Amino acid sequence: MQTNLPNVLTLSRIVAIPVVCLLLLVETPWGGWLALGVYAFACITDFLDGYIARTWQQQSSFGRFLDPIADKLLVASVLLMLVAIDRVAGINILPAAVILCREILVSGLREHLAELQVSVPVTRLAKWKTAIQMLAIGFLLVGEAGPAWGVITTTAVGIGGLWAAAALTLITGYDYLRAGIAHMSPDAAAKRPTDPYTGSEPLDRADPARDTGRS
Repeated sequence: MQTNLPNVLTLSRIVAIPVVCLLLLVETPWGGWLALGVYAFACITDFLDGYIARTWQQQSSFGRFLDPIADKLLVASVLLMLVAIDRVAGINILPAAVILCREILVSGLREHLAELQVSVPVTRLAKWKTAIQMLAIGFLLVGEAGPAWGVITTTAVGIGGLWAAAALTLITGYDYLRAGIAHMSPDAAAKRPTDPYTGSEPLDRADPARDTGRS
């Protein structure tokens, strides 16, 4: 593992996951606020690791590998905990399930396409999805301990944001799936370069720059 600041920030995001989960089990108002604080730190590192890696030229294969995994571990763990403590319950579990299923789909799709030396770019809509998802989870972490705006509670705002993120998740997930299937067709495979000696795809691959996009 290459030890540099971007990679340390990414690892700190993974370390923050159990802290957020444990704080959600604290049945006092400050437990939710502390969970939000640690979660906010994790979200900030999500931006900083990629920015520093680009600015300081500290991109690495390890960072490219770990960064999306850390993001998905954070989202999946927090959503599962929110369901476990009934902060997200009933029909509202559906958008959480949609988000988790999409994360698994995109991860598998990216892994397969990486073997084909195909990069799937992150769309602007996917970035909006990620932003709304992060904000929605933040509101849900605070829950009823947060302020209310008339009849609109902090939890209600979080639930609404979760449904909005799930709707964008379906759209962007379909876009990724359609792009991935296009690269899996026989015609696309025939167009990929092959090694003249082995007849297979070339094995000499450049070390990819860190993927700073968010899916």
